[in-house]
Amino acid sequence: MDAWIQSLLAFLALPKYGLSTIFIVAFISATLLPLGSEPVVFGLIQLNPSLFWPAILVATLGNTLGGAVTWWMGFGAERAYERVTHDVSAAHPRALRWLERFGAKACLLAWLPIVGDPLCAVAGWLRLPFWPCVFYMSIGKFARYVVMTVGLLGFWQWWNL
Repeated sequence: MDAWIQSLLAFLALPKYGLSTIFIVAFISATLLPLGSEPVVFGLIQLNPSLFWPAILVATLGNTLGGAVTWWMGFGAERAYERVTHDVSAAHPRALRWLERFGAKACLLAWLPIVGDPLCAVAGWLRLPFWPCVFYMSIGKFARYVVMTVGLLGFWQWWNL
C-alpha cells in the first residue's frame, strides 16, 4: 500500500507534471468525490508564476468537464430511477423546485463547496439543457479560480512581509 501511495504522490508532483496534474485534479474534484483542486492550482502558480493564466484556464476546463460528467451521471440516475419506479412525479421533491425555477442558470453556483457538485448531478436529473448548464458551470468555476488564486497570492505575499 505504501508503494502505491508513493507512486501516486510522485505522479502528482507539481514541478514534474504541472498543467496535466491541475487538469486531472480539477476534473476529479468536480465529480462527487471529495477533493479540492485549489491547493494544486495555487501550488503550481507559487512555483511558476508565469503559468497563472494557463493554470486558471486548464483548471477551469478540467473542472467544467468534470461537472459535465456529473450532469450526465445525474441524467443517467434519473433514467434508471424512472425505469424502476415508473413514477416521474415522485422523482421531484419540493426541495428541487428552486432549481427547476432557475433552470440552467443555477449551475453558476456549481463552484460552491459541498453543494456545487451535487447541483450538477441534480441538473442532469432534472434534464436541464446540457450546453447551457455547461456554459454557466464554466463561468462560475472560472470566476472561482481567479478570485481564490488571486486572493491566496495576495494573502501569501502579505504573510511573507
